[in-house]
Amino acid sequence: MSQAKNRPFFSLWAAAMLLLVTALALAACGDSEPRTADPASGSAASDAGESTPGELSASLDGAGATFPEPLYLEWIGEFTQVVEPGISMNYQGIGSGGGIEQFTQGTVAFGASDAPMTDEEIQTAEEALGTEVLHIPTVFGAVVLAYNLEGVDQLRLDPDALAGIFLGEITNWDDPAITALNEGTELPDTPIQVVHRSDSSGTTAIFTGYMEQISGQWASDVGAGKTVEWPVGLGGQGNDGVAAVVQQQNGSIGYVELSYALESGLKMADLENAAGNYVDPSLESTALAGEGVEFPADLRFSLSNSPAPQAYPIVGATWILASGQMGDPAETAALKAFLTWALTDGDGVAQELGYAPLPDNLQELALEKVDAIGS
Repeated sequence: MSQAKNRPFFSLWAAAMLLLVTALALAACGDSEPRTADPASGSAASDAGESTPGELSASLDGAGATFPEPLYLEWIGEFTQVVEPGISMNYQGIGSGGGIEQFTQGTVAFGASDAPMTDEEIQTAEEALGTEVLHIPTVFGAVVLAYNLEGVDQLRLDPDALAGIFLGEITNWDDPAITALNEGTELPDTPIQVVHRSDSSGTTAIFTGYMEQISGQWASDVGAGKTVEWPVGLGGQGNDGVAAVVQQQNGSIGYVELSYALESGLKMADLENAAGNYVDPSLESTALAGEGVEFPADLRFSLSNSPAPQAYPIVGATWILASGQMGDPAETAALKAFLTWALTDGDGVAQELGYAPLPDNLQELALEKVDAIGS
């Protein structure tokens, strides 16, 4: 156009034709719309497995577990900014119980939980949604015992000491049950302040499930679940809430997901595992908890108290909760594209944040569940 305007003998006819062509081109652009899932048209966006990157358009809301929240936010940021800019996603870490509730009510496109839904929860959700509930595991994560104790940089705990602390029977850090495990470490005469979750939490389900396995008294007096009646302690909202209390109060100990402890710079106790070895929480010891596990068809499973010799003992998976039939083709294509990308290309981000990617055999099963999501 600039060249044409600079030609002194450019004809009025040529200019008119050029303007006509330009107008037609602009009109065509204005009539075009982002590609969305349309099963009748057979467009690529109607099937996440066949869509071309950058061609999907949808808005997805999800809510649930705080355990994987740092990872999901990183995944969502990269996916929506780089891979599929036409998709907008929002995830709110409100706890696994809240995620299951919102998913069941149909107020979010997907839920997230660190504990598989119970049979009763699944039945309620399927009756409300009118479709099958799918559990799609995404990563493994360790639930660590973060502590704040001045002058103590290394701490060992065995199952008996851990149960005693959270049952309120061991109340001081220099208790003989703890000092016997930490020879060479001078433990102070400081009261122990237990910190636990105050909300309905999958992290709590993982931790209390482990406690139920290692302590008969815990099993009979407290039990396991997303919420329990705590014998002692202060409550914190979410993993970040527990981490904040531990960070601020000397003498405190609480359970949080590994990435929150790392982000907050909290010290973490080494735990004695089922093989009798003291293991520090790490990406490697977390991944080892999945060795030898036979995964059921519905992919609801537990990794707690693994017999693997070098496995960290308190490890759990976290799941995306999806509907077998979502009802909206565009949302279906978008969620399938996101989950497929996360499971196949999101390992690097997961490892940077302290989450263990799924082993190959479980990844294949998870991708099959993603493929089963329909519109």
